Amino acid sequence: MIRHPRERKQLDRLLDQRNEHPERIPQLDGRIREQFEAPRAVLVLDMCGFSRVTLRHGIIHYLAMIRRTHQTVLPIVAARGGHVFKTEADNVFATFPKVPAAIAAATDIQAELARANSVLPSDWDVHVGIGVGFGPLLVIGEDDVYGSEMNLASKLGEDVAEAGDVLLTEAAFAAAGRDRKRFRKKAIKLGRLKLPYYARSAGR
Repeated sequence: MIRHPRERKQLDRLLDQRNEHPERIPQLDGRIREQFEAPRAVLVLDMCGFSRVTLRHGIIHYLAMIRRTHQTVLPIVAARGGHVFKTEADNVFATFPKVPAAIAAATDIQAELARANSVLPSDWDVHVGIGVGFGPLLVIGEDDVYGSEMNLASKLGEDVAEAGDVLLTEAAFAAAGRDRKRFRKKAIKLGRLKLPYYARSAGR
């Protein structure tokens, strides 16, 4: 579905009404979900080793690595039916209709980066961690996505995943189909909460 840029203004208008009329919250929330909510798989990619590489070679070298990463990742996402809705520093954020497509893209990305790393000097190697979530997300225009699974995928991709990892949220694992057998269950603590996730490490 092609989203019109006016959707941001439409959402802001509904949120303003929600703030001004708390007695209408259920009705307004329903309108927001009806207009913007859709089930999507979301992939969050984060490059590893920013501080080490930047301290050793400077920010221009790292920016060149980010550029090369984007040139590798974006065509793979498109080929697997995904949509990159945002690139931010050394992160890439993309949505897919289904989890298996997101896992296939993550697998292709890791394989292509490993192939490139095998023929480049080690100081040019690019390593990434990837988190994948799945569930109802608010999709606003072409470049904004909100939702719990977006937050969880970001946590996994940016903070938990190590080089070569592909990590799934519990919801993404449940929707992974045959790919589930390739992942093993793990967990991390978030304050007093324990967050389960499913991991496939490099070379698996």
